[in-house]
Amino acid sequence: MLTPKRHALIIEELNKKDSVTIQDLVDLMGVSESTIRRDLSELENQEKLTRVHGGATTLHHTKEEPSYEEKKTRGTTEKKQIAQYASTLVEDHDVIYLDAGTTTYEMIPFLKDRPITVVTNGLMHLDLLQHYRIPTYIIGGKVKDKTGAIIGSVALKQLEHYHFNIAFIGANGIDLAFGYSTPDPEEGDLKERALRLSDARYVLADETKLNHKSAYRFADLKEATLITNHITPADKKRYTKITDVEEAKR
Repeated sequence: MLTPKRHALIIEELNKKDSVTIQDLVDLMGVSESTIRRDLSELENQEKLTRVHGGATTLHHTKEEPSYEEKKTRGTTEKKQIAQYASTLVEDHDVIYLDAGTTTYEMIPFLKDRPITVVTNGLMHLDLLQHYRIPTYIIGGKVKDKTGAIIGSVALKQLEHYHFNIAFIGANGIDLAFGYSTPDPEEGDLKERALRLSDARYVLADETKLNHKSAYRFADLKEATLITNHITPADKKRYTKITDVEEAKR
């Protein structure tokens, strides 16, 4: 099969599924893994996809933010893996900040029966927090239609009244030079403020967010520890020169 045909098939599969594995493509085209890896590298250089461990995903666009439901269906296993690891960092009687987002949402079941207090700007978090009877304060303000995150000047003012033992923040992009980023400046301001008000600071992001920039930087890499599900040895060497990186193991 000629290279252009393979490339077209890879893009077609990504348009159907949002992500593909190398093995999927080997089975589909009957070629070697090395050929597929070379194809994926070429397509990434052409900015047509994003390479991840064991395969590829659709390209992340900095100007478009998926809805909460779209985010929730992506990488669920990886998010739970990160969330479970992050929950082990919480100590009894901590006041923690849970940023709005699907990875922080996955932490909630792992926090049940713990003597802690949660502060959140995630409207979508409330039902599950109440289900597990976790003492919770919700930040008030403007509600984003797409994600249920509470943002804006009112939310920022309310946040200033708190001090957190530990903050868990989501990110859409993580880049060595640009730092941690998100599509929405208002949401980014809230993330930045929550980090500043916390003793311990963590950004939770799966491997697909690495080496990407979103529109608005809310923190430099050195301002928070990164927790991810997987990072290549080469990337880990580069990132740990700037910040702490913790890999959630299965």
